Amino acid sequence: MRVAHHRPPAAPGGAARERGSAGAEVLPFCVLIFVFGTLLLVNAWGVIDAKFAVTSAAREAARTYAESDGGFAGEEAARDAAEDAIASYGRTPSRMELSEPTGAFVRCGTVSYTASYPVPALQIPVIGGFGRAFDVTSSHSTRIDRLRAGLDAASAC
Repeated sequence: MRVAHHRPPAAPGGAARERGSAGAEVLPFCVLIFVFGTLLLVNAWGVIDAKFAVTSAAREAARTYAESDGGFAGEEAARDAAEDAIASYGRTPSRMELSEPTGAFVRCGTVSYTASYPVPALQIPVIGGFGRAFDVTSSHSTRIDRLRAGLDAASAC
């Protein structure tokens, strides 16, 4: 028995010639959605990474200040530690804003630092960021050791 393979008869109006043409029209929209989705994920990761960086900077500043002798030298050491922490995340230290320490420098006193860093509105890998969307901010507090030498006895816990 022989089976012949014939084309089905063409539909009126030439619909057989238009078969598969919807893929050519939809493909650019799919690529556009993929590109915008990728940019959205990159920007979301930029915010998360900036949050990690400022959290680390605020923590290092507070820790360094609490372990220093206080005063101007302690504030400078805290700023240097925060700049080192932000630079270790690949960020520019000069763009970071670091607050002055809050709290009394006494035994059992709590000192706090707040760090903030601007996040661009649009971050494109390799090219860089454009615009300024908002600042990512983080604060950290630490307590000065109650057995700390060099502080007066009146500030005992």
